[in-house]
Amino acid sequence: MPLNSRQYSSAGHPLLILHGLFGSLGNWNWQSTKLSEHYAVTALDLRNHGGSPHADKMDYAAMADDVLAFMDEQQMGSVYLLGHSMGGKVAMQLALAKPQRIDKLVIADIAPVTYQGEHDQIFAGMQAIDLQKITSRNEADAMLADYVDDELVRQFLLTNLLRDTEGKFYWRINLPVLASSYEQLRDKPSAVGSYDKPTLFVKGALSNYITDAHKAEIMKIFPAAQLKVIMQTGHWLHAEKPQTFYHLVHAFLKEAD
Repeated sequence: MPLNSRQYSSAGHPLLILHGLFGSLGNWNWQSTKLSEHYAVTALDLRNHGGSPHADKMDYAAMADDVLAFMDEQQMGSVYLLGHSMGGKVAMQLALAKPQRIDKLVIADIAPVTYQGEHDQIFAGMQAIDLQKITSRNEADAMLADYVDDELVRQFLLTNLLRDTEGKFYWRINLPVLASSYEQLRDKPSAVGSYDKPTLFVKGALSNYITDAHKAEIMKIFPAAQLKVIMQTGHWLHAEKPQTFYHLVHAFLKEAD
């Protein structure tokens, strides 16, 4: 599947950036711009997100294949790969399936494990918005507030609510497929084996996506991994503490292998 992309720089070692569930490459604009001072950064929209095509299949093997096909099309032999949340699992899947194509791996606030249904209320709230009746984004926000308390999370989700040429609202993401595929998205990457090249896991201290209980599984699959924690941040650590996140990633990537 041809993925929508944005290239920030063509100088330096290639670095691909993958967003999380409900996100898009635009969510990573600050990090992509900053990292492009040192690397040939390209940010991607994963399938059923952003400007990329919609498809009925939504699992980590398919998403990793999309990224690999993009690399082949762009004649990228091997790359640094950074993924956040769902994008982090895509990155892990690709690194395990094609380790020769990934030189270094950065995983932002996600572990190679199966999670419980953290997004059930979000899906319910987004599906409850009647797109045929709302006339403003504020109306959509008010409906979503019955399901999602956090205003910042609602603002993030509503970046996916767009208007067509007739002024009608529509979801940019493929909401029905994301909802029906949520069990697969909660699952751990399906690729087996291990990836023994340099790997950095970055955790938000206030987030529960990486816990002490996950560390053994991380080290089993990624034996060369190191874990860094950014204090006073949650799951969206790259946006909450952008400078700190950037410095951690840049320091890791510029280290000699």
